[in-house]
Formats: sequence, structure tokens, C-alpha cells
Amino acid sequence: MFPAQPSETLKMPLTVTPSGATCGATIHGVDLRAMTSSLAEELRAIWLKQKVVAFPDQKLTLDEYQHLASFFGPFGEDPYFRTLPDHPHIAEIRREADEKTPLFAEGWHSDWSFLDKPPALTMLYGAVIPPVGGDTLYADQAAAYDALSDEMKEHLDGRMGIHSARRAYSPAGAYGERDKGRSMAIVYDDSAMATHLHPLVLTHPETGVKTLYLSPGYTIGIHNMDDAEAQKLLFELYAYQSSEPFIYRHTWSAGMVTFWDNRTLNHAATGGYDGHQRLLHRITVAPRD
Repeated sequence: MFPAQPSETLKMPLTVTPSGATCGATIHGVDLRAMTSSLAEELRAIWLKQKVVAFPDQKLTLDEYQHLASFFGPFGEDPYFRTLPDHPHIAEIRREADEKTPLFAEGWHSDWSFLDKPPALTMLYGAVIPPVGGDTLYADQAAAYDALSDEMKEHLDGRMGIHSARRAYSPAGAYGERDKGRSMAIVYDDSAMATHLHPLVLTHPETGVKTLYLSPGYTIGIHNMDDAEAQKLLFELYAYQSSEPFIYRHTWSAGMVTFWDNRTLNHAATGGYDGHQRLLHRITVAPRD
């Protein structure tokens, strides 16, 4: 449906510039409109290594963007967002210039970790980027796990975190009944009270790397652990996993596409662009079978 097209960009060598943090890289020399299966596998290997990658200066229609995502896995579930009417796998991460609601997604989290099968990959396309602010923070959870003491690694081994969307998307949650005046199409629901268990230490299914897998946004307890003890441990881990040695601060530009690996990164939005509109187009990609 979208055959590869000749492009001056494709004639350039593909270059990968690491961020200098423990995760993150910028990729030049590729036109994402001209994706092929072999190029997708090359890029997949890069983002699995770098965990989050950015492609500046892309010019994608919504059709091209949705088609691009199909090279990286099946489309994932977006349970609490309304997607675009003609593009059922694209959601808008939108904030208007005069909006006064609390900033969306400013707490650390891994996307949709409360699902039975959380997504592998999130993609964002910078449709409208303000001239200031709006950086995205990424916290490298593989690096965080590696830096744990042997004693803490042993303490966490085999333990299961309890994940739920209730703090965000239940009627009483942050984006529930009391959240008024938001431009994003968020749909809260009682289903957000459900829970699923995931290992606090996840072995990445594609790389075999061990990584912490918990977040303040969605991890509400630890299975088979007294809640007071569990909360004490979780708050200790929350502070540790988002500490400075593990952080990459990503700065956006118009037309930029980012891919990141939800299985080994937490992320958080930042503000600083009051008075300016910001619009990102988001696609969720599920794990490969």
C-alpha cells in the first residue's frame, strides 16, 4: 500500500548518535516513509540496544505513520484513550495553549503496565512542538537494576508487583470524574480497578537483559507481602529508579518521531510551555508473538 519511494535521505548513511546517558540515541539518514522489512529489523536492533531512539525531521501523514508502526509488531491496546476516528491506532497527546488542567503523564510510569500483556513499544510523532519546554524524561531500568546491591537483587528476585490503572483512569482517579477542561480524549472507567501481576525484575523477552519493572503510576503493591512493608519497599525503589544516573532528558522538535521500549524504561512528561499548544500522535505497539 505504501511502497518505498526514492529519497535523498535514504542515500545518506544511517548514523546513530548516543545521548551520552545510559539510554537514548538520535538516528539520522533514514526516511521513515520508505520503511522496508529489512530496515525495520535494523532499526529494531538499534532501539533494543539504545532503549529510546529519535528520528528528526520526518514528514509523515497519519496514514504513513500508522503504516510505519505495522513494521514493528501488532498494534497494541489503548484502553483509556479515544483514538482518531479515521485512524483507530493513533491517539492524540494534546494540550492547548490556554489549558489549565494538571499536566498529563508527569508521573513516572511504563505505558499500560497494568494490562495482562503490556505493550512493547510506544511511538510518538511531534505534530506541534512548543518553542520551549515539553521535554520527556526517560529512566533506564536496566541500568538501575545493574546498579542494585546483590542483597537487594536477591530480595526482589521472584517477587511480583501488583499493577492497576485505578490511580489514573478509575472514576476517582487523576483523570476521572473530577478532571475537567482537558483537551485530551481520555475515557475513565471502572475497569481501571482491575489488577495484574508482573515481576518486579523482568527478563527482557528479546534481549535477555534483567530490568526493574515497576512505577509509581501503576504499581500499587507487592503480591504476598504485607502492604505496609510493600509500600516502604516500593517508595524506596521509586526514588532509586528515577535518580539522576539513570535519566535521559529528551528534547523534541517538530516532525520528530521517537520509539521507546516500555519493558526497560519508565518515562515522565515535563511542562514549561504554558501559552503554547503541544500535540503528539501516539501509537502503541504490542509484543511480537
